[in-house]
Amino acid sequence: MTTRRDFLNGVALTIAAGLAPIDLLRAEQVLPGTLESNYYPPALTGLRGSHPGSFDAAHSLAREGATFDFSAAPVEEDYDLVIVGGGISGLSAAWFYREKHGTKKKILILDNHDDFGGHAKRNEFMAGDRLILGYGGTESMESPRTSYSKVATRLLKSLAVDINRFTRAFDRKLYHSYKLSRGTFFDKENWGVDKLVTGDPFTMAAEDQLPALLNDRPIRQFINDFPLSDSDKAALIAFHEKPADYLRGKTKAEKNKHLAKTSYRDFLIKDAKLSERAAMYFQGRFDDYFGTSFDTVSAFDAMEAGFPGFDGLRLGNGSQSDDESDEPYIYHFPDGNASIARLLVRSLIPAVAPGKTMEDVVLAKFDYSKLDEPTSSIRIRLNSIGLNVANVQGGVHVTYSNAGKLHKVRSKKAILAGWNMLIPFIAPEIPEEQKHALRQNVKLPLVYTNVVIRNWQPFVKLGVHDIYSPTMPYARVKMDFPVSLGGYNFPKSPDDPMCIHMYRAVTAPNQGLDCRDQARMGRQVLLETPFEDMEREVRSQLSRQLAGSGFDAERDILGITINRWPHGYSYAENTLYEEEDEMTATIKLARKPFGNVAIANADAAWEAYTQAAIDQAWRAVNELA
Repeated sequence: MTTRRDFLNGVALTIAAGLAPIDLLRAEQVLPGTLESNYYPPALTGLRGSHPGSFDAAHSLAREGATFDFSAAPVEEDYDLVIVGGGISGLSAAWFYREKHGTKKKILILDNHDDFGGHAKRNEFMAGDRLILGYGGTESMESPRTSYSKVATRLLKSLAVDINRFTRAFDRKLYHSYKLSRGTFFDKENWGVDKLVTGDPFTMAAEDQLPALLNDRPIRQFINDFPLSDSDKAALIAFHEKPADYLRGKTKAEKNKHLAKTSYRDFLIKDAKLSERAAMYFQGRFDDYFGTSFDTVSAFDAMEAGFPGFDGLRLGNGSQSDDESDEPYIYHFPDGNASIARLLVRSLIPAVAPGKTMEDVVLAKFDYSKLDEPTSSIRIRLNSIGLNVANVQGGVHVTYSNAGKLHKVRSKKAILAGWNMLIPFIAPEIPEEQKHALRQNVKLPLVYTNVVIRNWQPFVKLGVHDIYSPTMPYARVKMDFPVSLGGYNFPKSPDDPMCIHMYRAVTAPNQGLDCRDQARMGRQVLLETPFEDMEREVRSQLSRQLAGSGFDAERDILGITINRWPHGYSYAENTLYEEEDEMTATIKLARKPFGNVAIANADAAWEAYTQAAIDQAWRAVNELA
């Protein structure tokens, strides 16, 4: 059992028996090629994601203007390709490069974290003798049948991913069988009372639950339980049931243009004439799907995503494409897309883990000491942050920091698969115009928190499995996706321990700030908040939302992992702030190769999707050719 007393500075003091103490995993202490067989970061709890030690050197370079004498570091190794960034895009780039150029090519992947996968983070817990898996970032494949390119689809098939298998692995009837619904929680600071309202009927284009089995209530009954005035409740009901043509007098083209340049918040208040208090019900609805608040998402994008209020406009746009909206949101490994990262690593370095299928990777024990062996043609070097990439005659010099020292390698080619925002600092030779374009991708700060509780009886007693909160720090608190795969069995009895997933987009709504400025503010908040405060916030919110169920945080919480991502979702094109043609030119310029160096990662697509990360890896590899 893990309690708050087991945490120190946001990291667990010890981990499961036989594993290394945390001191062996700190970035400043782990030397290249010296990971021991008991090094296993997925089992760490406390503060994960961008953990302490993973970004300090980069911040010194980018935020504090520190200078390093890169020329003084001697070349230590030679490679055919060096990839800076070990997330899904960087790993995919290595896979595509090996496929294109052969297995004898020497590839080095550098990553600043103590684990590979980037945002595709695996979290493990032990509840007694039961293994509980959670995802600390990229959670699922979205619409792989209709939105994945031929390149991404081929890669998944090559890794033995059978998307049909998820239709049997994901139990879409479990929560319905216990009469659980979604709910909305109103906090007393903003609504005058702490109140949980069950039977939430809100749905979006892609659903994980079966639409007919939501245990929801009619929207009128649901809203009438809100802690709002009668007039506000009546206005919200009308907005859902019989939305008017709020843009009467405009042509279809004019309406679409207006929606593209109007935030959903302004549409609610200025066009639909909801009060600010009634509109606040939607404030956190965008946190999970968009990673930002309702005042930075266009009304057009809200309409496309299935939000209410647009039927009266008679635009005929509908929500997402019929093919995409028909795909359920069920393509989920028990550890999220971390299993895709693990499949890539096992394909690149077979010695790291046994097995060959999507099933056996779920419980495969990875031997991290095999990641960086001198005899391997492909090496993954963790705790190593790239600080300088420079074209030289016949190749590239890549200098990185590890164990507090600078190391330099020489390579024929390089791929930068990290964040666009950092590239101008580590590649100073890039033209200023391109640096400016790269800096426009201001990533959105997120927190993925996993809490393992003793059992899920409190949720059964309250009748909910998923709680939305418009104004609390975590906009969404939900029981884990019910997936059993590869010998991992989802806890189907309310008496079993359960992983509760809590999602937070760190925003600053209703202050007149655009999406980028809100992201910058949120990032600073995340970096300045101690783990102890984050943990207290988690315990407090759960205790309040589960009040009356018998839940006791001190007794019932067995483990907490807070995956902090100050640089989370890639910034996406936003019609509120940019013109489409202008953004198309910015995106194209930002990912332009320079010399022997190409740029990958989801940032290069300006889309926070796994398939985008894969597609950009393919493009980068082919540009180098």
